[in-house]
Amino acid sequence: MAAEEAALGADVTDEGTRFAVASGVAERIEVCLFDGDGIETDRVDLTPDGTGTWTADVGGAGAGQRYGFRVHGPGNPAEGHACDPAKLLIDPAARRVAGELRWAPELVTPGVDSAPLVPRSVVVAPPTAPPPPVPDRRSWADTVAYEAHVGHLTTRHPLVPAEERGRYPGLGAPVVVDHLQRLGVTAVELLPVQHFVSESGLVARGLRNVWGYNPLAWGAPHAGYASAGASPVTQLRAAVAALHEAGIEVWLDVVFNHTCEGSLGSGPILSWRGFDNAAAYRLIEGPDGLVDDDVTGCGNAVDTGSDPMRRLIRQLLVRWVEEWGIDGFRFDLAATLIREDDGPTAASAFLADLAAEPRLAGTRLIAEPWDTGLGGYAVGGFPAPWREWNDRFRDDVRDVWRGEPGRWPALASRLTGSADLFHGPDPEPPRDATTGINAVATHDGFTVADLVTYAEPVGGGHGQRSSNSGLEGPTADPEVNARRRRRQRALLGTTLLAQGVPMINSGDEIGRSQGGVADGYTLDPDEAGLPWPEADWDLAAWVAAAVALRRRHPALRRAGWVAPEDPQITWLTADGDEFEDGAWTDPHQHALGVLLAGPDDGDATALVLAAPCEPVVFTLPEGSWWVALDAASDRNDRPVSDPVARELAVEAPGLVVLVDRP
Repeated sequence: MAAEEAALGADVTDEGTRFAVASGVAERIEVCLFDGDGIETDRVDLTPDGTGTWTADVGGAGAGQRYGFRVHGPGNPAEGHACDPAKLLIDPAARRVAGELRWAPELVTPGVDSAPLVPRSVVVAPPTAPPPPVPDRRSWADTVAYEAHVGHLTTRHPLVPAEERGRYPGLGAPVVVDHLQRLGVTAVELLPVQHFVSESGLVARGLRNVWGYNPLAWGAPHAGYASAGASPVTQLRAAVAALHEAGIEVWLDVVFNHTCEGSLGSGPILSWRGFDNAAAYRLIEGPDGLVDDDVTGCGNAVDTGSDPMRRLIRQLLVRWVEEWGIDGFRFDLAATLIREDDGPTAASAFLADLAAEPRLAGTRLIAEPWDTGLGGYAVGGFPAPWREWNDRFRDDVRDVWRGEPGRWPALASRLTGSADLFHGPDPEPPRDATTGINAVATHDGFTVADLVTYAEPVGGGHGQRSSNSGLEGPTADPEVNARRRRRQRALLGTTLLAQGVPMINSGDEIGRSQGGVADGYTLDPDEAGLPWPEADWDLAAWVAAAVALRRRHPALRRAGWVAPEDPQITWLTADGDEFEDGAWTDPHQHALGVLLAGPDDGDATALVLAAPCEPVVFTLPEGSWWVALDAASDRNDRPVSDPVARELAVEAPGLVVLVDRP
């Protein structure tokens, strides 16, 4: 941060607290102080510094002080303004929020945001010591990520103390950390823990926003994940420290593309909008004046072309790193953040600002590279060192394992790092084969168990490129269940064997189902939480073996590009012959073999065999081969003392990995 740039938020000083907010349109800003019963005890005017920053030093206001702001200024929505001193505003840079946002029942109408009862911001003292770092930060090639929801992860775990389940302490519970270590996970990516609220329309229907993609305070940990009476700040820091001590990084899924304030004129005024709406959100001309340029599908879109908003986001990212020890960020709908007048661009001021911030050097930066606006599909558009969620990997791998014909060229690209998406002609700075974050399932859509159990989402929704293996829904049929088990392993195994950064959706390793629901953002943790009491431990052991195999063999985790025609990689038919051009699109070509030479002399060579639709007898290359992983083996306990025969039968759907030494 430049020396002349004031820190936004509430910072404890020797005399009290300095409050600082930004507004380029305010005529007067007051900070209102409250006691623990919610009674206002004082009100102090902030002073503008001429650059859009307003500050006040309030003596005697220390850690634990509750506060909010009232902003006087223009309030004509048609002109893009929404200042209203009747609204008590949350500090956009608050470190903590206390109290629940309650929509007045008589004013709640489905589909219409209405007047709320607003919680308070809380002054928080910074930690006395920096959080402990991860002892050894791994390279991207050695990284295995695990996407998790704080509530879903432990709500149903019988070995986590009841008061810690679904809370921050559960995230750092020894039994959970032990599970992650046994899997071989190196980084946990948490669904939003920025303080969020449920939309009034959901509340009116008796539902709540469980995932958290509706933020009220970008810099405050969600209070609902703290144990009763405990500080979310203290408990999140402790959970991060526990994971760090186990060598596991913590990434946050951050929502800077939109807020919970909905649309101008119909949504509530809770924070950003009341300070300086025209600087906070993207606005366009409507029939009766300015309206939100909603490229997120959530009512508004944050304007990162605005200097004040970029400054706020950058400062909060630094704070998450320095005060909580966060190792990385996954940016929800990140295409919104790099939008200029002509659409998303790698030349955006937002990317330049983060690249120039020395306190973010080395922080993992991951994009969900799309939004809903024109040109919003920006996969491949983020420069190094950014990584990107690879939706093409998800779709193509799902298609292969549901038996879609002609998918071998797509699978070859996905297995070798998706160069068609991320390599490009001499990108500057150069990107490598770990650019893509590979997953076949995430929070958004079917779980892996549901991908092999349901052909269509229960309750409606868009298709999931799934296959029910012959029957819809759960069944006791042993043959159907055996096919489903093999397909589960094949989907997860392909993710863990491909170049790129593999990511496991929390619970997929133990067979978590959402009952065929594809859009589970309102599913309570009791409904969608990880099924620890009924966990498929055979599947968990198989996934752990696949992670260990990836770690053991460099051929399976290269960072450098290996093109499909590279001599270190050979594509084989079931007969053991090399694929010729016509074989790639031949609908009768039901199997694929991939021979991967180790990158250095002495490294083992791996042979991956895939048979999605029909049982196949593979003719193996000359030499001795040992089975290292088999989707037909529940615990990966196939004997490896002797090499397999030259001809190897693979069940369908089937995935087998062999190595040239035991």
